[in-house]
Amino acid sequence: MSQSDTQTDHRVNGLDLAALGEVVEAVQQDPKNGLVSFKVTNTWQGQARSEAKIDGYRLGGQPIARSFTVPVDEPFELLGSNSAPNPQEYLMTALNACLAVGYAANAALKGIRLDKLEIESSADVDLRGFLGLSDTVNPGCDSIEYVVRVSGDGTPEQFREIHEIVQKTSPNFANLARPVQLDATLVVE
Repeated sequence: MSQSDTQTDHRVNGLDLAALGEVVEAVQQDPKNGLVSFKVTNTWQGQARSEAKIDGYRLGGQPIARSFTVPVDEPFELLGSNSAPNPQEYLMTALNACLAVGYAANAALKGIRLDKLEIESSADVDLRGFLGLSDTVNPGCDSIEYVVRVSGDGTPEQFREIHEIVQKTSPNFANLARPVQLDATLVVE
């Protein structure tokens, strides 16, 4: 990637620093401007398949339209048709993507150009928990391991500082690193 691709006008790593500054200023002036609400609706498509539909979000109380459809499936060996990633892969994808935004933005704020950023995560699930074969086995993963590979014009100390900042400020790191309350409602139609 050439320097012109990563630092043009007031952009570092493709991020508009002036726009980022405006967001920070708006949230500092009124914390309500920093409230973001997301909603995803999954619809079962048969077998182990579902489709997630994203129809906008709210920022500072204001609706913002956008529309995405995301397929979800399981591998053949887990009774799926292997047509899309499974929920655990999306969970790790969401973690990796959230961390990546944090690294890119924090490096940009420090004027550090990234040449490479790769985040690889892995986790184990014991199917005895999911299948209800053991009350003592966690149906989810006990840990998620991830490795960040980064290079650019920053020093190792600067990248370590960014690494620590990202772990403190990443929403999905926080969502997975501590318990999040889940409030469920069942509607039988």
